[in-house]
Amino acid sequence: MLYDLRRSDARVRWLVTLLLCTLGVAYVFGAWMVGMYAGFTPRSVAATYVEPTMAMPMPAETTTVVEHDVTPEEMGHAEQHQVDLALLVQDTHVHVPMYGVIATILSIVALGLAIPRWMGFALITLLFAAPLLDFMGMWLTKLASPHFAVVTLAGGWAMGLGYTIVAALAFWQMWRPEKGAHG
Repeated sequence: MLYDLRRSDARVRWLVTLLLCTLGVAYVFGAWMVGMYAGFTPRSVAATYVEPTMAMPMPAETTTVVEHDVTPEEMGHAEQHQVDLALLVQDTHVHVPMYGVIATILSIVALGLAIPRWMGFALITLLFAAPLLDFMGMWLTKLASPHFAVVTLAGGWAMGLGYTIVAALAFWQMWRPEKGAHG
């Protein structure tokens, strides 16, 4: 361990606490956004990245008008959010470096935890591999096969898992009462 969060100055522990809380809020809203736009199933993620095909191609220079009653279910049905190639390039350009920064910050916190060396390597690897899996899955779903949507889901869940492990261990180690200490 390069430094010990358990014995660090209270200001350092407070900084780490606020940082982890801020990232936690961001992850909660990120998950909410994913739920709204892409969903949490391979099918819904694939539908977000795979270009839709027109179910009924229309002949050139014709118009078809169809009238029917709209049901309440149809009124509440939102269109599937689509990520085209330009948006995926933009998202990759913006998110991958930021995920790298977040993985670095969480890794620095992990270096201050009282955990075995192998677990430190595993956590750091998880924190950096998760966003790579996430975006690799998006690109493979877009360009190769909708079956790669599961890779995107694995990356997203791995990001949440990495954050949760680091945050839980840090909070526990920084703020648990020491044995024999009186209040």
